[in-house]
Amino acid sequence: MIPLAQLTTSDPRLQALSMTASDLPLAGGPGPRGLYVHVPFCVHKCHYCDFYSLVETGPDSRRPAFTDRLIEEIRAAAPRVPCPLQTIFVGGGTPTLLEPGLWARLLAAIRTHLPLAPGLEFTVEANPDSLEPELLDVLVRGGVNRLSIGAQSFNPRLLATLERRHDPANVRRAVGLARAAGITNVNLDLIFGIPGQDLDTWLADLDEAVSLEPLHLSCYSLMYEPNTPLTARMRSGAIRRVDEEVEAAMYEATIDRLHEAGFEHYEISSWARPGRACAHNLLYWRNESWWPLGPGAAGHVEGIRWKNVPRLGDYLRVGPLPPITDVEQLDEDGTVGEILMLGLRLTEGIGEAQLRTLLARGRRGPQRASAIEQQVAAGLLARRDGFLRFTRAGLLLADTVLAEVL
Repeated sequence: MIPLAQLTTSDPRLQALSMTASDLPLAGGPGPRGLYVHVPFCVHKCHYCDFYSLVETGPDSRRPAFTDRLIEEIRAAAPRVPCPLQTIFVGGGTPTLLEPGLWARLLAAIRTHLPLAPGLEFTVEANPDSLEPELLDVLVRGGVNRLSIGAQSFNPRLLATLERRHDPANVRRAVGLARAAGITNVNLDLIFGIPGQDLDTWLADLDEAVSLEPLHLSCYSLMYEPNTPLTARMRSGAIRRVDEEVEAAMYEATIDRLHEAGFEHYEISSWARPGRACAHNLLYWRNESWWPLGPGAAGHVEGIRWKNVPRLGDYLRVGPLPPITDVEQLDEDGTVGEILMLGLRLTEGIGEAQLRTLLARGRRGPQRASAIEQQVAAGLLARRDGFLRFTRAGLLLADTVLAEVL
């Protein structure tokens, strides 16, 4: 293994030329508990999306070659996954664009080469228009037991603003097909703060989602990511951002409406029926380890973060482990800050005993302790039941509060 200091460079293109995860000093810890698999294919690029994805349809698609390469990567990664995986999450892109035969091969490789824990949570992201009984049968037989369906909105006008091209009616159809196939653990993704959306239209979306009786809801404020078509349209004046006060009202209404419906608010953007919080996402918020597979997938093991190169051509050409980029290992002070940031996203917050330990580490401990007290005095953080957590007012200003603390 190469010392990490020699791997880190300010130019990620240089990292990606010659590095793979085999060069990282990852030995010595318990290993990853989760697996993230990135399938980059889409039928259309949504205007708000900044994840690595590409449109490939028709007979010349590289999906079969990608599946072959992904299976090769699974075999190569297997020795680096010594303990049974607790969670698998397949995202994209649109993973359900892979044909059933390709999925059957991929799932067989996962079962054959990777250690899987009893009770494994196995999630696949799905577009409402791409779920069919044959595919669902393959997924269920291969061990998939949770679906995350990208509804985003049930309003055709708002979907058009996002350049989402699915039929809203297909969300209900997809949920029904999933249940008929035996998958009852369904998440729906929703977006609020879409240009042209007001509080009433958001509540209509929320009520429609609740009526489908999912076990989990992810409700995200629309983000204007750099270098996306949506951001370009906003900057040109073609669309206008929703007023911040209206967006805050949407978020508060979400908290109230989902509480009334029996959902537990366990993370800033996540609600679940009791006992149905997403185990894979909790790995992220608790700063645990997961292994990445596929082009553009990001991983975190033993305090080191990296990303597989987000270019399908390079991914297909170099193996068995893919070239990587964006390698980072935080110093102790940075690690403390990361744990604070991630942990405070959970509504349970951070335990006071853990907080004292964290603030005793790193050079910024005294400044962070002072910043925390200022946020408590301002009513944005609170100490309750042995935990430091956001107040309701603090949740509305979470990014600002975290910036002050960090």
